[in-house]
This record gives sequence, C-alpha cells and structure tokens, in this order.
Amino acid sequence: MNFQEFRTELFEYICFTSNQVYAWRPDFDKNNLSRWVKNGFIVRLRNGYYSFPEYLGASDNALYIANRIYRPSYISLHTALAFYGMIPESVVQITSVTSLKTSTFINPFGTYTYNTIRPELMFGYDAKSTTGGRTLLFAKPEKALIDLLYLYPFYEKPADFEELRLDADYLGEHLNIDLLIEFSAKVGNAALKKRVQTLLRTYGL
Repeated sequence: MNFQEFRTELFEYICFTSNQVYAWRPDFDKNNLSRWVKNGFIVRLRNGYYSFPEYLGASDNALYIANRIYRPSYISLHTALAFYGMIPESVVQITSVTSLKTSTFINPFGTYTYNTIRPELMFGYDAKSTTGGRTLLFAKPEKALIDLLYLYPFYEKPADFEELRLDADYLGEHLNIDLLIEFSAKVGNAALKKRVQTLLRTYGL
C-alpha cells in the first residue's frame, strides 16, 4: 500500500486509531505507521492514535483531539475557564476530566491532562460545534468551576479565591449562580458546597 491511498482513506477523521486502519485493511503492515511517523507523514498522538500534520495549528483540532484520545472525557478546568474568559492567563495544557485514571499525554498538538472524577459526576457539559463541523464535549462554565473546586480543595479561604483572579464582570453578568449551586448540590459534597459559598461571598455574588 502507498501512503497516498492511506491518506485518502483516513484524512477526514483528523484523529484515527490503528484499529480503524486494521478494520479497513486487515492485512495492513503495522510497520508502515512507525515509518510514516518517522518521515513526518502522520503524527502520533498516543499509543494507537494518530493524526496528520496538516491539522496542526488549528486550536479547534487540538481541542477535538482531547475528546478523542481518552474517552470518556470532556474539556473542563483551566482550559474551559480561560475559554469563557473567567481567568486572565492563557493555558498551556489542555485540561479535561474523565472517569478513567488520571493521565497526561504529550504530542505535537499539545500537552493533554485528564483528571479523574467519579462516573456519576460526568455531567454539566455541552456538545459544541467546531469550525470544521465536528463536535467536542465542553464543560459549561458553572461545571468548570465546580470541577476545579472539587479537584483542587485547597481553594478554601477568600484569599485563595482572590488568587484565582476570576473575572468579576463575567461572574456578575454571565455566570448562572442557580446552576452553579444546583451542580454543587448534585455532587453531594458538604465541603464543596462550603467552598462554593465562600467563592460567591468573596466576589459579592
């Protein structure tokens, strides 16, 4: 098989797996993948997951890949907070939550971190459309905050929340306080509820 035939078959997927390759061609020589990665024809994302270098550079693709290489997961925490404009700094890593074990993957698209939450806490996210017409799972702003406070319990006192430098205008104008409290109650953690109330008092909400 030549590479052009391979590319024509799989290019549309952005992120594809070796299992997809073997389903298409059961007699596929796996050494081709290693050789094409070495030659820069394809990009290795993690064990068994690949993409094409033509997709590098588009932020939507990097986010889409976050959903694909470790499932189930959805984008949350600092990446989601920065996306919504709730925190001022840009985020180097793409942060997600998952019901699988905590993991990190580094590839040419970026650094991907996945933090573990209980399966019943995998809620509060939407399917957002990308510019390429694909969808990715992305935390609602309220759930991104809940995930942060749940996974990082050291945010506890008013001074801790001030260090987060959350955007007061966004919190006052766009954050759904009722939904935030609803999500907090759904988690069913008394310490988390207390941290949410402290956050709201700190920012006068």
